[in-house]
This record gives sequence, structure tokens and C-alpha cells, in this order.
Amino acid sequence: MSRKKNAPNENSLSPSDLFAMESTLLAMERTKLAIDRTLLAYIRTSLTFFAAAAALIEFFDKSIKFKITAYITIFLGAILLLIGFYNYYRSKKSIKKIQLFK
Repeated sequence: MSRKKNAPNENSLSPSDLFAMESTLLAMERTKLAIDRTLLAYIRTSLTFFAAAAALIEFFDKSIKFKITAYITIFLGAILLLIGFYNYYRSKKSIKKIQLFK
């Protein structure tokens, strides 16, 4: 009943190995939080576009130029929102792939 000497267990890891493992886990958590913050920034920006469009429509409803600008702003806000969610799910998928290889 011999054990492999090369197989690491928790008791055989050196403090520097434990520190490296912990640093990697913390870096992964920081990356996940950064991805979440980026999604929130996209949402905040798109909501700003929507609010600007609503203000243009509400206060300048007589001018056709402002209405066109408002609808373009709504379109840009929707595009930004879609881009944000696309980047979020793409980043989450790549993080999961990285975690599976470890």
C-alpha cells in the first residue's frame, strides 16, 4: 500500500504553493467582479441614452430634428445594451473554460 510521492495533498504543499493557489483564486474573483462592473456600466450608459431621448421627446416634441435625434439615441442605447450583454456572456463563458482547464 504505497502512495505516490508525486501526488500533492494539502499537507505536502509548501506555503508558497498555497499562496500561489490563493492568489490565482483571488485573481479569478477580481476578474468576475470586473466583468459584472462592466455590464453595469453598459446598462448605466444605455439608461442615460434612454433618458436623454425621453427628455428630447418630452421637451422638444414640435421639432422634427429633435425627434429624429431622440429616436437615434434610443437606437444607440438599445445597441449599447445588447453589446453589454453580449460581452458579459462571452466573458463569463471564457472564464468558465479557463476554470475547467485548471
